[in-house]
Amino acid sequence: MTWYDVTRPLAAGMLVYPGDTVPSFDQKDQGKYLISDLHLSTHTGTHIDAPIHYLKTGGTVDTIPLENLTGSCRVIDINPKNSLISREELVGKTGNEKRILIRTPYSNKNTFEHDYPSLSLEAAEYLISCGIVCAGIDSPSIESFNGDGTVHRHLLQNNCTIIELLDLTGV
Repeated sequence: MTWYDVTRPLAAGMLVYPGDTVPSFDQKDQGKYLISDLHLSTHTGTHIDAPIHYLKTGGTVDTIPLENLTGSCRVIDINPKNSLISREELVGKTGNEKRILIRTPYSNKNTFEHDYPSLSLEAAEYLISCGIVCAGIDSPSIESFNGDGTVHRHLLQNNCTIIELLDLTGV
């Protein structure tokens, strides 16, 4: 099996979702050792959305079943007709995999764009009907910028782990 690092590096000037904490990093020399201070939100860089992010009674990230995040997966290339990925653009592309990563042209972006690719509710419903337990995307959110949380809630309520802001350029 081939392993790929699909995370974006944490670095000054990195892409930040509007309203989120702008990350800062500071390294201090303590004489015998160096120590680093990090100031960032849980929505910084490549991240997993904990169920509690949208479900008030949901679990924290440490309660996500490890099997949702490990094992084989399928990378699906989609260049959506508009920023909202439709059900039709996913039909027949998940194969027998239970984990999918969605690669769009956003993998090459390093600045925030409000019209980033995201899932429609119908696309999220389709993924759940296929038994998907992990859905990742290379954009800042699996849901549109103007979304109301419905896509997140549908996936999370059905025990589907969400990973956002992946770097799928090398996969």
